[in-house]
Amino acid sequence: MVYEYDYLVIGSGLAGMSFALKVADNARVALVCKTSLEEANTYFAQGGIASVTNLEVDNFTKHIKDTLVAGDWLSDPAAVEKVVKGGPEQIEELIKWGVNFDKKENGEFDLHREGGHSEFRILHHADNTGAEIQTSLIKEVKCHPNIDIFENHFAIEILTQHHLGKIVTRRTQDITCYGAYVLNQKTGNVDKFLSRVTLMATGGVGAVYTTTTNPLIATGDGIAMVYRAKGTVKDMEFIQFHPTALYNPGGDRPSFLITEAMRGYGAVLRNLNGEEFMHKYDSRLSLAPRDIVARAIDSEMKLYGSDHVYLDVTHKDPEETKQHFPNIYEKCMSLGIDITKDYIPVAPAAHYLCGGIKVDLNGESSIKRLYAVGECSCTGLHGGNRLASNSLLEAIVYADAAAKHAQEHIGGYYLRSDIPDWNDEGTTHPEEMVLITQSIKEVNQIMGYYVGIVRSDVRLNRAWNRLDILYEETEKLFKISKASREICELRNIINVGYLIMRQAMERKESRGLHFTVDYPHPQK
Repeated sequence: MVYEYDYLVIGSGLAGMSFALKVADNARVALVCKTSLEEANTYFAQGGIASVTNLEVDNFTKHIKDTLVAGDWLSDPAAVEKVVKGGPEQIEELIKWGVNFDKKENGEFDLHREGGHSEFRILHHADNTGAEIQTSLIKEVKCHPNIDIFENHFAIEILTQHHLGKIVTRRTQDITCYGAYVLNQKTGNVDKFLSRVTLMATGGVGAVYTTTTNPLIATGDGIAMVYRAKGTVKDMEFIQFHPTALYNPGGDRPSFLITEAMRGYGAVLRNLNGEEFMHKYDSRLSLAPRDIVARAIDSEMKLYGSDHVYLDVTHKDPEETKQHFPNIYEKCMSLGIDITKDYIPVAPAAHYLCGGIKVDLNGESSIKRLYAVGECSCTGLHGGNRLASNSLLEAIVYADAAAKHAQEHIGGYYLRSDIPDWNDEGTTHPEEMVLITQSIKEVNQIMGYYVGIVRSDVRLNRAWNRLDILYEETEKLFKISKASREICELRNIINVGYLIMRQAMERKESRGLHFTVDYPHPQK
């Protein structure tokens, strides 16, 4: 099948759906997602969305500084200013789309405070803000007559001059995206989606690691596709490990997240002896930025030879705790943990990618007609470490910027009809799926052991050698196999793992989320 659209949106989280809604009034939009609309990183975001709304005590200058400090001064100041100042307007748009943020009895927003923030500025909906945003936008998208939804469709490759037989390298100046090859998982056919503009909104890379809070669809597909198409990918070494995922060995994958808002509410981290320990690492205690808290927990775990530490909220009012964190309370109770009386066992888990597809202030990548928004993009906002709850804000602000820029230029773009159909002549279905599933486990283990919270040259070199073997094996298997989601995801997590590892090797210093024992200090 060949589909023709003005806009092709790959990914169905806040970034993808808000972009689609913004451009769809005067254009035809294809919204492609590899499972269902509901299964996106946005849905699992508990804490909320940061924005300056209480002008009596908060202002843009404070939010900008908090973001720059958390990012270890590696953030792009222009991107930070753009997102922070553009936030309030986009919050209003979310509310128009039906998002219901919690309010106090007097009608003001019930704002939370999280690690690294100097003020209470986190808008939320109980402790499932992402789900509230996702379900609200899904209703809007499904009702829009110009948006066609393609669930269970997996984008394999973006279309460029390479598919016309031209040689494309990383030095090629005019690489242009004409759409994508997309696998229809129900029919097994690879369809051709031609578009004037393509948006990559494929989310993060958490599934590259064994322990992650991300849905297991977060296999870095968009980043891998753009990298293979010779696009620029940046800052992949900055993987944020959320300090407090629920420790439940042999249970959940992905790990259940204990939101940072709970520490903003007053929860305290304790070691296995029940002792507070954050004073040894940072004056901000449990509300220090995530990279510091994650490393502190990692250090305490190694000190005691344990697999977890504790989060203590037992000193707070029980009924208030249940009201603020109903889903966390219910989840922990299902495991026999009453958070109003018992300590919560927690451990760090891969949570967020601060790097990704490099984009400019309009959200446009190094490949023409290709935009990237949300976690798969590298706008420069996060620098070396993301400030809590800035991610949803970045997604909506950059989706707006990309939509405006694309609408200004789409009139000069045409559909490239001479792209050949997908050719799978001579391929077969793999006889043994165990080859793929076992390789995925190997990638997860390599990344967890060697490219985790604390790194070293020896570990990174070992990761390089192990991943190189898996890359060669997988490329051979891919060339002789019918396209499937499983082998494409394996291929993507190997590509992404390689990028994380290689860019970690290139940074000869410890900054933000990247800590290496061989270069423990920032470069001077």
